[in-house]
Amino acid sequence: MAIKAFLFSVLFLLITSIAHAQCAMCRAVLESEEGGLKAEAVNDGIVWLMAFPYILVGIVFYMIYRMKFGKKKNTTTS
Repeated sequence: MAIKAFLFSVLFLLITSIAHAQCAMCRAVLESEEGGLKAEAVNDGIVWLMAFPYILVGIVFYMIYRMKFGKKKNTTTS
C-alpha cells in the first residue's frame, strides 16, 4: 500500500510539469507579447518553484521513515 502511495505521489509530481499555471496579472502581461517565449519561461519557472517544496518535503519524510524503520535491532538472546 505504501509503495502504491509513493508511486502515485511521484507520478502526480511529474504530471505537474505539463500544467501551465499563471497568475492573472502574469497572464495579462505575457499574452500581449509576440512569440510567447517569455510566457513559456514564466510557466516553467512557476512549475519549478512549485515542485521544489514537494521534493524537499518528500526527502524529509523519507529520512524520517529511514530513521524509524531502517535499522532493525537483533534482539535474540541465548
